[in-house]
Amino acid sequence: MKYFIFLSLLILNWQVSAQNKKWVNLFDGKSTAGWHSWTQTEVKGWHVMGGALMTHGGNGDLVSDQEYGDFVLEFEFKVAAKGNSGIIYKVLEEAGNKELFATYASGPEYQIIDDAGYPGKITDKQKTGANYDIQAPLDLTAVKPAGEWNKGKIQVKNNRVTHWLNGTKVADYEYGSVKWDDDVAGSKFAKWPYAKAHASGKIALQDHGDMVSFRKIRIKEL
Repeated sequence: MKYFIFLSLLILNWQVSAQNKKWVNLFDGKSTAGWHSWTQTEVKGWHVMGGALMTHGGNGDLVSDQEYGDFVLEFEFKVAAKGNSGIIYKVLEEAGNKELFATYASGPEYQIIDDAGYPGKITDKQKTGANYDIQAPLDLTAVKPAGEWNKGKIQVKNNRVTHWLNGTKVADYEYGSVKWDDDVAGSKFAKWPYAKAHASGKIALQDHGDMVSFRKIRIKEL
């Protein structure tokens, strides 16, 4: 009898805990609160325009104040014609650490780019929704053209990572697995902190030198 009471209480506590994990807005639509420029304490260059958090380029990446482990992140984005950007997660930030020379040195990236109009040559692994330079999008038709709003989602749970683009799953991989290690070993990330699987990190909005806008950014920890 005591066992069943204990089990019931355990299930109840789990249900309450699950219910307490609510969506949190990472962007309030009005300010840059909750963010800072890479390795800085303040925000430089990024600003709010028309209810969107955006940069015209050349201002460096924007990084969340908090770190996250397992989570679901939802967002909308719009990249300018010929533009390039991304959302990087599991980002490690430590001033003075030469290995962490950029946000993408430590975390995977949900790629954002003008697939059709980018002036440079790109592979499928560098197209919108990709696990950047590691895994090409599972569906290359899910993206809307540059200048239009797209809906993105990233889910990280028990090291399984999925990317979604306009309701379509475009990436699915196991972070830190043998296949992950093999894929990374054959990439430019092989000797970066990126290759070392870690439990949590910050979220970064990439400034690749082009105009990009984000809105409706929210996260729920899992």
